[in-house]
Amino acid sequence: TSKVLLGTSVTECFRRHPPTLAQEILTLDHISKGRVILGIGAGELENVEPYGIPYYKPASRLEEAIKVIRILWSSKGKKVSFDGKFWKLRDAVFDLEPYQEGRYPPIWIGAHGKRTLEITGRLADGWLPACLPVEEYGEMLKVVRDSAKRAGRDPNEITPGLYVYVIIGREHEECHKLFKAPLIRAWTLTAPSWLYEKCGFEHPFGKGFNPVTQYVPARYTHEEIIQALEKVPEEVCEHFFLHGTPDEVIKKIEEYGKAGLQHIVLWNLTYFGDATKIGESFKCMAEVLKYIKGK
Repeated sequence: TSKVLLGTSVTECFRRHPPTLAQEILTLDHISKGRVILGIGAGELENVEPYGIPYYKPASRLEEAIKVIRILWSSKGKKVSFDGKFWKLRDAVFDLEPYQEGRYPPIWIGAHGKRTLEITGRLADGWLPACLPVEEYGEMLKVVRDSAKRAGRDPNEITPGLYVYVIIGREHEECHKLFKAPLIRAWTLTAPSWLYEKCGFEHPFGKGFNPVTQYVPARYTHEEIIQALEKVPEEVCEHFFLHGTPDEVIKKIEEYGKAGLQHIVLWNLTYFGDATKIGESFKCMAEVLKYIKGK
């Protein structure tokens, strides 16, 4: 391809040391001829703590990691030092230039909490949250933009993105039937407690449960997971997944556009509910992508 963007959605700075990540992303920048995006977030417990890495102050680590990466990218081969809380640089040399002179890969943050939203406004080039209802998307985007203003930045320099899970088909009712599928319900366990509460329910793992900072699937028995799946309400699935016919999905994307969305990442999960629908669902996705391409 010559136009498709390549990005991480998203990595974190617990398993990836910032100088290493800075070099890896610039390497991808050259491979893709300037089409790479560094998507980064604060990290999830399940990807960090089980592997012997302390899950400690994730938002602060994220902020410092971005600062380290930008310091190295802008150093132009000169020695740099940095005395941070999590990382230290002492006479560090980083001389790899971007593919396009002076144009380093944009950094997009996968932010949902107030702290990371504010960091996005101060430091990021783009915002890439996942699976937010339209109303909450607009509210969080305002937090990002207000933070940018306080930092003396132009809020319009930050690209508002969104990563969404899609269940799509020719009939709306057929999409709803897939909400009963175990894999679809298992995916919905990763939805935040506030989304369950918005729909009038409690998260299957308890009130206030935060999947990002608390959920390690391997620590539950088979029976516990099955019991949790049985407690996943369809109403939550309706808000967690972008679902329906191609026209309905397009209409919903337009609603996000009115709320400020400029860049969307669509992941077709229809076949997680029914593998026989893989072909038809991607035909439906092609119709949605054709619409987006025309915008």
